[in-house]
Amino acid sequence: MSTETAQDVTIQTQTGIILTDVAATKVAALLTQEGRDDLSLRVAVQPGGCSGLRYQLYFDDRALEGDTVSTFGNVKVVTDKMSTPYLMGASIDFVDTIEKQGFTIDNPNAQGSCACGDSFN
Repeated sequence: MSTETAQDVTIQTQTGIILTDVAATKVAALLTQEGRDDLSLRVAVQPGGCSGLRYQLYFDDRALEGDTVSTFGNVKVVTDKMSTPYLMGASIDFVDTIEKQGFTIDNPNAQGSCACGDSFN
């Protein structure tokens, strides 16, 4: 695995997820707000949504067999072994605009997605 920085995005070549600096800062702030430093951001792919698969993002203190762990500063991002192939090269960002606030996922593995962007195939 090699890492390099381009603009404000930390890129991990040929490994799991990419977490932008903005998203990593937001995750770190949420963890500080919760008073927890033992949690990781778990990103999973589950069946559901209008396109067949949907993303789940949540804090988790578990370590599961086969997990892929990526570190961005003080933030750990974890994916389970079933979700990792769907998320290779996916980029997680955090947007805060008048129209939308929250985490967004740009996934090069998605062949299509629904209009709301919450699910993909």
